[in-house]
Amino acid sequence: MEVENRYIAIRHHVEGSPSEDDFEVKTAPVRWTPESGEVLVKNLYLSIDPYQLNRMKRQSASHHSVDVILPGERIASTGVGEVIASACAEYEVGDVVAGVLAWEEYTLFRPSPAVLMGKVDASSGFPLSYHVGVLGTSGMTAYGGFFEVGKPKKGDKVFVSAASGSVGSLVGQFAKLAGCYVVGCAGTKDKVDMLKDKLGFDDAFNYKEEPDLKAALKKHFPDGIDIYFENVGGEMLEAALANMNTYGRVAVCGVISEYTDAGKRASPDFLEIIYKRITLRGFFAYDFMGKFHEYMGIIGDWTREGKIQVVEDVSDGLESVPSAFAALYRGQNVGKKLVKLA
Repeated sequence: MEVENRYIAIRHHVEGSPSEDDFEVKTAPVRWTPESGEVLVKNLYLSIDPYQLNRMKRQSASHHSVDVILPGERIASTGVGEVIASACAEYEVGDVVAGVLAWEEYTLFRPSPAVLMGKVDASSGFPLSYHVGVLGTSGMTAYGGFFEVGKPKKGDKVFVSAASGSVGSLVGQFAKLAGCYVVGCAGTKDKVDMLKDKLGFDDAFNYKEEPDLKAALKKHFPDGIDIYFENVGGEMLEAALANMNTYGRVAVCGVISEYTDAGKRASPDFLEIIYKRITLRGFFAYDFMGKFHEYMGIIGDWTREGKIQVVEDVSDGLESVPSAFAALYRGQNVGKKLVKLA
């Protein structure tokens, strides 16, 4: 079987804020044979994640842990798809799978322990898109980062930056379920209202309206911050550290403000860290792969019981991938950003 596959590639390394012009749609045949031992998947949903920008750069610290994306090459990404041909007994035609696919219409993979792929339980009743977000790497990042790195205790005071995004929107809800006081920040009034009215944050603020972030956090946390879930970096991290309590924990998930402008790189006050004995720990989703099924079982139950509200932002068609990705850096997404393929 041979299919004509369209995929998204970068035209060149991307060093600043991404734009639609940095990408192109390319076409190449994908061939599957019964003797290949491979599985051919027609992709249904693709994940759009900020960290991909670091992979697109010529040089980035991220390249120590994830592969660099080269111009003209396919871009690996998590997604959900349907098996349309299989030369492996583990997968049958019609199975729905979730895992590492790519920004393309069809993905060919050879099952092995090194390939992050699994079958979706069709009886779960969840929309397929959930397996890219809340029941996928976004959920795993939020749960592992908050509970394993943040180590919450009932009554802890929690600050979440970029709280209306795919991970932050979940972290705030997890914190409430853990009995914490939670404040989030976002970049528009509508997002702030969503955090408070839909997701149950105790309070939220628009960081763009705050000329002094340290003072803003002092106002929202008069008794200090115990856990800071970091998604932004730069001034936001500096302000949070100034308001942390002794033995505070900072779960460093992302620093999106620094991805496009190295000049915004944080200059944390190390005296704050030393004398308050603050713990900062960086992490990413795959640190928690060994507990994936445990985490998803818990999050699935919470979602089914209505304790978690899922927020998705879905674009349609492969051609929308570049604009969907660029939108992340313009603050135009709400919740988990996805692309649905026809």
